[in-house]
Amino acid sequence: MKRPAAHWQILIALVLATLTALVFRFLEAGAGESSAIAGFVGSVIKGCGFLGDLFMRALKMLIVPLILTSVVSGISSLQGVKGFGRLGAKTAMVYLSTGLAAILMGLFLVNVIRPGLENGAPNPVIRQAFERSAASADDEVTAKVAEAGSRKAGDYLEVFRQMLPENVFQAATDNSQLLGVIVFSILFAAAITRLPEGEMATVQQFFRSANDAMVIVTGWVMALAPLGVYALILPVVHKTGPDLFVNLGKYFATVLAGLFLHLFIVLPCVLKFLFGIHPWEHMRAMRPALLLAFSTASSSGSLPVTMRCVQEGSGVSKRITGFTLPLGSTVNTDGTALYECVAVMFVAQVMGVQLSFAGQFFVVVAALLTSIGVAGIPSASLVAILLILKSSGIPGAETAVVALLAVDRLLDMSRTAVNVFGDSCVAVIVAKTEGETLKV
Repeated sequence: MKRPAAHWQILIALVLATLTALVFRFLEAGAGESSAIAGFVGSVIKGCGFLGDLFMRALKMLIVPLILTSVVSGISSLQGVKGFGRLGAKTAMVYLSTGLAAILMGLFLVNVIRPGLENGAPNPVIRQAFERSAASADDEVTAKVAEAGSRKAGDYLEVFRQMLPENVFQAATDNSQLLGVIVFSILFAAAITRLPEGEMATVQQFFRSANDAMVIVTGWVMALAPLGVYALILPVVHKTGPDLFVNLGKYFATVLAGLFLHLFIVLPCVLKFLFGIHPWEHMRAMRPALLLAFSTASSSGSLPVTMRCVQEGSGVSKRITGFTLPLGSTVNTDGTALYECVAVMFVAQVMGVQLSFAGQFFVVVAALLTSIGVAGIPSASLVAILLILKSSGIPGAETAVVALLAVDRLLDMSRTAVNVFGDSCVAVIVAKTEGETLKV
């Protein structure tokens, strides 16, 4: 019997994990927390946590060698700095354009839906929910928000330091400093093009072969994806349940609506009408990567699968994917930028702060810059939201963010999928402008 395609396997795992979690919650509600059923459920959840951690470790194990081999083999094939400069300029322009489009979509929806208002006035129920969440937050959440709140605007300059790490091997062991690995790989690839022809060909062949080997290893890890996805999703659904979304339902729906429109309307229209690329064919090729990104909530963790889908499914060359996708997984975050804009405007509405056109323009620019500049900062979107709230003079920033964290996991999963699809769209756009023949 033929095995289902990879995306179907992952989707089945998502559905089964969700159903299992809901059944567990139903059984626990009827049996009580001290029953044998509760003990069994706790053991299963703990086991899933262990398996999910193993799967994420396997994915993260691939990231650095895949970035190094793909960037070096891709950039070194450009034959010099001129080709790299052209490719870099195109990539940066498309990244900024899609990010700005995402933020404007979020701004439009949050002004139309107005999730923080009730009958045109700040919603007192949501403000009370903010206060209750802050009062009942555990030590881990409180510490996380406090650490993020201690960040200053100048901390964004740290991203430039991370571009040039003192120890590239140490940077390679820290997933928050992947930008340094990418910059080193680019410099190393540019140096390869300056070698004598015979030496250059030897080094290029080594990295091309190493990259091919990493693709094979990625396939082995992906064979475990259904089990890994099941183990990752079950604890999330079991812990979250439906209760947390009662007070923040309109906010949650606003973010999801923005992400949905950007994923299924804006980006496909850009592909179709501006560049003549078949968007649904490309989305079909990206299904395994999108489902994995949603399940893991990690753009960098999904990178090996994203590169495989873009190359094999959409027909983009290794030299384009080797440059655009590793960079995009670090600095291009359409979904996160949209989320930051909606979150800031939502808190402003709840707190009764009327932001003028200039104030909203500042939110747009800040969301765009922070979505790029927070690369390498832990809890990046959390830091960005707090900085924008404080810079805009909106009170109750820390209290509000604690409440937003209650629904952040599912939103994080959704915006990560949008981030990954945005990266893939940039890859096919750049490939199209470079004259490559695509499969989509």
